[in-house]
Parts: sequence; C-alpha cells; structure tokens
Amino acid sequence: MTPIAAGIAGFVALIVLMLMRIPVGFVMALVGVVGFGLLVGWEASLGMAARDFFSLFGSYNLTVIPLFLFMGQVAHHAGISGRLFHTAHMFLGHFRGGVAMATIGACAGFSAICGSTSATAATMATVALPQMKKLRYHPALATGVVAAGGSLGILIPPSTIFIVYGIMTEQSVGKLFMAGIIPGVILSLLFVAVIIIWTRIRPELCEKAPAAPWGERISSLKGVYETVLIFILVMGGLFAGIFTPTEAAAVGAFGTLAVAVIGRQLSWRGFVLALEETTRISCMIMLIVAGATVFGHFLAVTTIPTEIGSWVSALPLPGWVIIATIIGVYLLLGCLMDSLAMIMLTIPIFFPVVTALGYDPIWFGVIIVVVTGMGVLTPPVGINVYIVGSVARDVPLPVIFRGATLMLTAQVALTAILLSFPEVALFLPRLMH
Repeated sequence: MTPIAAGIAGFVALIVLMLMRIPVGFVMALVGVVGFGLLVGWEASLGMAARDFFSLFGSYNLTVIPLFLFMGQVAHHAGISGRLFHTAHMFLGHFRGGVAMATIGACAGFSAICGSTSATAATMATVALPQMKKLRYHPALATGVVAAGGSLGILIPPSTIFIVYGIMTEQSVGKLFMAGIIPGVILSLLFVAVIIIWTRIRPELCEKAPAAPWGERISSLKGVYETVLIFILVMGGLFAGIFTPTEAAAVGAFGTLAVAVIGRQLSWRGFVLALEETTRISCMIMLIVAGATVFGHFLAVTTIPTEIGSWVSALPLPGWVIIATIIGVYLLLGCLMDSLAMIMLTIPIFFPVVTALGYDPIWFGVIIVVVTGMGVLTPPVGINVYIVGSVARDVPLPVIFRGATLMLTAQVALTAILLSFPEVALFLPRLMH
C-alpha cells in the first residue's frame, strides 16, 4: 500500500470509528499508531506514541488550558454569571427582546473569563431561561439566543480553541487572543441586531420587562467589576507583554479565586466542584490533543498534507475561492463532529494550504474559530443545542435548533466581514508589545 493510500484508508477508519461513538482522542491515537506502524515499523510507532503522550502531558505550554478552565469554573460557581446577567437585564430588560439582548451581553462578559462554549451555554441557560420564561418568550427565541450566545465562549478570549490552534501551528497564543476581541464584540452586536429584527417582525414572541429605576441600574454595575478587573488584568498583561499566556492564565486563575474568596461568593463545595470539572475537561482536551499529535505524525509520513498544499497552491483559482471552499468544508464537518476534534483533524491539512497562499495564520485562526462556532448550533451534533435542551427539558430539540439557526445568520455575517476586512482581526495583534 502506498503512503497516500494508507492515509486515505486512515481517514476512512477514523470517520467510521468516530461514528461508532468511540472517544475521538482514542480514535486518532489508535489510527495514528496503526498507520505509522504499517508505514514505518511497529517499534518506531509505539516509541513515537509514547514520546508524544509523555511530552504533551508534561508540556509547560499546555498548562494554560487547565488554568483558564479553572478560572471559568470558579467564576461559574462564584455566581459571577448571574451578576453579569442581572446588570445587563437592568439596562436592557425594558426593551422588546431586552432580556434576550441581556443574555447575549452576559454571555459576552462570561466568555471573557471562561473560554468554553459549552460552559458558557450551560451557565447562561440556568440563569437566563427562567427569566425569559416569566416574560413569555417564545421557546425558540429564548433557547436559540442562549445556545448562540454560548458560541462566544470560544471567540472572546481566553479560548481553549485558540490555545490548541496556537500550539498546533506554532503561532502566538497572545496574538490569537487579541485577534478574537474585536470580532467577539462585533458578533455580540450582530446577535443583538438579529434579536431586534426578529422581535420587530414578530412582536408576539416576547413581552417587555418593566423598566428598572436608574438607581437600581447604577447599583447593579457592582456585579460587573470582577469580570472587568480580571479581563483587564489578564488581557492587559498579555497586550503589554508583561505576561506570557501561561503566566496570564495563572494570574487570571489566582485573581478569580481571590475575588471569589474575598467576596465570600465561593463555597467549599463550589471550590471542589470547580476542581473536579477542571480536571475532567482538561483530561478530555489533553487526550484529544495527544491523539491528534500521533495522528498528525502518521499524516506526515503519508505526505498527504504537503501534496494537498502543493496541489491547491498551484490551482489557477483566486485565493478567496480556495478559502471559501475550506470554510465550506468546516461548515459541513461542523454538522458531524465536535469543534475541538474538527480543529485537530483538519489543521494539519489546511494550514499548509493557507500559508502557501500567503494568508495570515492569525487571521485564519479567527476565521476557523468563528466557523467552528457555527458547528455548535447546527444539527445533528450541535452540542450547545443539546446542552440548552438538557436545561430546558420542556422544549423539543427541533424548536431549539430552529431558534439557533436564525441566530446563525450573525455568524455568517461576521465571517463575511472578516473575509472582506482582515484588519478587523489583525488590528490589535499588530499593536501588541
């Protein structure tokens, strides 16, 4: 069997095993070891896998993942998400669709200290859905907004997807974080615009909340100071070159814990749960990264990535057509697999193509995060939809998917903006120290 044929067979085996619901990290490691063994030798294959797993699980750079996850878990169990929602509700709740807009604002704020789309969706579902139910929001609007708002968790830094992408492609994680800020703000505003248009066309979908007195609005601002303080501390230190990403994660984790403890907002049980969730999610991510690294070494010996890169770069097509095709592939894969697994599987193939075409890898990282963010809303996988559905048990999944699909238009619009104006993503990274 030729190396390229072995690579194609490996991809087929990978997809079949993932469809059998075997954990993706195990699947990629297994296919990588078997494929590498067949092409190079079994002793070399087992040695390669052992080195990859040992080096990744002992990697200093990857400690950024559990640190940022811990920061988000502490923020969740300390009730920061609830205070963010309360503040946004005070200022926006009296508008038509205002509670939905407040939910997007709270999602954006929580994303700034969380880094996970699933955690953002789960947290805001428990906080926002009861309030929208009180005001008789249509289930599609209420659940669709929460599912879509959760996707901000992987675009607004800190983001686990940016971290993994940066490590895989040897790009600056700090620059990737900075590149996600402006697109994250724009996407939040686009979500709000969709809500305004949706509720203007169909005003019967929701009721207005009574306007809060200005005194209560000003008083509620106390609920956002922790988020602003932590975000400025972490991202400001990164932007100024004071911290490396790992140091920024450590500072953020310690700062969030200190704020929660000093304010007596975190119980002992909440602290233990934060540790347990951080450990569980970190192990899952690290296993996927290690498995993907083994699979990547198998792909390297098949020469498929370099062959595809050379072939695509030689095509007589404009670069934007090729980029649009890659985006289309991501949209299709987003319907079939988890966003992290999709990144790990495709980056070794598409990254050489993008760099061969001369596109900025930081810009491409933002594009990938936005497009994979669509995958958490699209059927049949749509992980955010299932998370929201687990909280709103009385709402059928097709209703949630319908609402999420309407919100998807904002992500499509942001993708078009980034393709047309790359500086939207590259402006802040170019200003970094």
